[in-house]
Amino acid sequence: MIYALLKITFAMFFSIVFRAKIEGRENMPNEGPVILAANHMSNWDPPLLATFLARPVSYMAKQELFFNFIADYILRSCHSFPVKRGAADRGAIKAALAELKKGRCLGVFPQGTRSRHGERKKAEPGVALLAAMAKAPVVPAAIIGTDHVFANGGFLPKLRVIYGKPLMFQGEKQDKQALQDFSQKIMDEIYAMIKNDSISD
Repeated sequence: MIYALLKITFAMFFSIVFRAKIEGRENMPNEGPVILAANHMSNWDPPLLATFLARPVSYMAKQELFFNFIADYILRSCHSFPVKRGAADRGAIKAALAELKKGRCLGVFPQGTRSRHGERKKAEPGVALLAAMAKAPVVPAAIIGTDHVFANGGFLPKLRVIYGKPLMFQGEKQDKQALQDFSQKIMDEIYAMIKNDSISD
């Protein structure tokens, strides 16, 4: 119920205030496990990425956000689960895999932390490991404009999300270099969509 209400509220907010433009929703599988991987510039990214999709998106969220029972209840009602920052968290990996094994969509940000001004950062191999272990496709998604929301001279920018074609990990999950390469391939696809969008404007 909370997720549905927030989705309606955010859809109106993003559409009216930020004139959000959404492309490539047909690339999202309607069912089955899928990883939705995007660039990350702002706290606006998670709701924007999920709001206009037909299926709910589960997110890992930093443990500090679950600071009391109200926040905990709201976040878990929105399919989020806690993850420890700066350390290997097997519990978070297990929780993420559990979401995928239930046939759900898992939202992740392969670079790990926000890139507030859109600069490129090295992709972490975690997204590839999840894709390998769950045998799930990865849909790369480009988020554009959230770094200018109420800041950086943009204030009320036009926001855009582009969902790319699904990618499948073809290597072995024990191959660390293959995992790193696949994670980087995902980010390369995302930044290619961002570049193409800026050229077409």
